[in-house]
Amino acid sequence: MAKLGKRMTAAKAAFEGKHNISITDAVSLIKSNAKAKFDETVEISMNLGVDPRHADQMVRGVVSLPNGTGKTVRVAVFARGPKADEATEAGADIVGAEDLMEQVQAGNINFDRCIATPDMMPIVGRLGKILGPRNLMPNPRVGTVTMDVKAAVEAAKGGEVQFKAEKAGVVHAGIGKASFDEAALVENVKAFVNAVNKAKPTGAKGTYVKSIALTSTMGPGVKVDVAGALAE
Repeated sequence: MAKLGKRMTAAKAAFEGKHNISITDAVSLIKSNAKAKFDETVEISMNLGVDPRHADQMVRGVVSLPNGTGKTVRVAVFARGPKADEATEAGADIVGAEDLMEQVQAGNINFDRCIATPDMMPIVGRLGKILGPRNLMPNPRVGTVTMDVKAAVEAAKGGEVQFKAEKAGVVHAGIGKASFDEAALVENVKAFVNAVNKAKPTGAKGTYVKSIALTSTMGPGVKVDVAGALAE
């Protein structure tokens, strides 16, 4: 087994015996131990009691974090004519139609969020096998298939986070940077947990939120008290 470095060893010691703690305490612990040479992302992982293979147990949604993510989000928009102009003016990084489809088919996926006007979905639909596994496929349920291109681009740039349960029923996302102050991170965590809790599907049985964990890019994780987190 590989030997842990001094930083990780110290971090693990700091986390020792700390589990099922409050969101505030978890954020404080993670911030104080995020000592990499870059601004680490603070990430959340929620283990849900669902089986996403069943349509009535799929969990997906979108949440606008009150303090943003701290990440520069690259946005691609499938649109034509005035809507393409609207996307460009709103700050979209890539705008196109068939030409953009060809770029994606060639493997040039230089964006983090994909938005499309409804009339472009026949084109975008051909890219399902490429965009779907990357969680980039535009979807009306999360506001990325829309005629209000300006609002969608601005939301994506302004800290909106999409979430979707993976095969094991786990939802994870980046909810800020270690450089954020504690209060901002706590607010973001609460907003994300609340959004996932509200997205509980009709087919979910038993305990919905099984566990919540927070971590930073290079640090250990810590479990948060679920009952307390849901009550906040």
